[in-house]
Amino acid sequence: MVQYIVQRVILAVPVLIGILFVTFALARLIPGDPCRAVLGERATDKICDAFMERNGLNEPIPVQFVIYLKQILIERDLGESFRFGRPVSEIIVERLPVTVELALTAMIFASFLGVILGVISAYWHNSSIDVVTMIGANLGVSVPVFVLGLILQYVFALLLKDTFLQLPPSGRLTSGITNPPFFEVWGLAVQEGTGLHDVLAFIGNLNIFNALLTGNGEALLDAIKHMILPAVAVGTIPLAIIARITRASMLEVLGLDYIRTARAKGLAESGVVFKHGLSNALLPVVTIIGLQLGFLLAGAVLTETIFNLAGLGRTLFEAITARDYIIVQGFTLIIAVSFVLINLLVDISYAFLDPRIRLS
Repeated sequence: MVQYIVQRVILAVPVLIGILFVTFALARLIPGDPCRAVLGERATDKICDAFMERNGLNEPIPVQFVIYLKQILIERDLGESFRFGRPVSEIIVERLPVTVELALTAMIFASFLGVILGVISAYWHNSSIDVVTMIGANLGVSVPVFVLGLILQYVFALLLKDTFLQLPPSGRLTSGITNPPFFEVWGLAVQEGTGLHDVLAFIGNLNIFNALLTGNGEALLDAIKHMILPAVAVGTIPLAIIARITRASMLEVLGLDYIRTARAKGLAESGVVFKHGLSNALLPVVTIIGLQLGFLLAGAVLTETIFNLAGLGRTLFEAITARDYIIVQGFTLIIAVSFVLINLLVDISYAFLDPRIRLS
């Protein structure tokens, strides 16, 4: 198992470099002037020449890429944003937790309900329950995120206003509610600008997890309320996909001989379905969960825009339109690393779910 993990990590290195180079080159080949996108249309040629020289944009793309790789690997620096004039690492620490929190919340919602609905639909195959569930799954795949998001805002923020079902339409915390980072609450002295501070600040920007660490019940409840609508909006499509994959996998497994043998032995139906059926039908389900989580971490641009969440997707979109290459490169690297890690975790989980893979 250790050898397998090491091999996958080594193979991931050229993949990451290839993704980074393609993104690096495409960002610079997009029509538009980064100088005037940042400084405005009135910037003179002299000012733009100095801007290009200062940021190394007048060098050939391969030379720029080698310099950038050296900057990442040796100096451990992702560069400084043209638009914000801040290190990209600071922006990542500030904005990536929003997307991580949204993606994890959405996947918990989608995975839990998706697996349950898939099992129910497979067990009562061709019944009215199965038909209704699959119609709902098809609708879930078909409805655009921005339409569903606006409907949820209208229903739960306006129609159900002043009821116990009212939910916040946007943002992460209600104005006036504070959620100080856990390391400040615990009195940990951490020097700013260090790697440790960035890691702790990243964790502290996960509102729900940070509130749990500090025991801040008011902030915890408020953060969960703010996350419900965007998580449901962006998690509906993964939920529908997971439900359909679970149903198909369960139908295949429930028709196998060992399931009939388990029933012939007099085992309880719940044990047959969940212990013998679901446990052996999870491989394709885990695969699709991993892929969907990777897509969500790549940034839900529409969801973050509708619900006013300054996350990875929204920031990346704004950086592309502003020709802020440094942010595009830094965030793309984070997305690529996330996909590689998620796929690695999915592959490792196969060994725990299927003994045949563990013994091969």
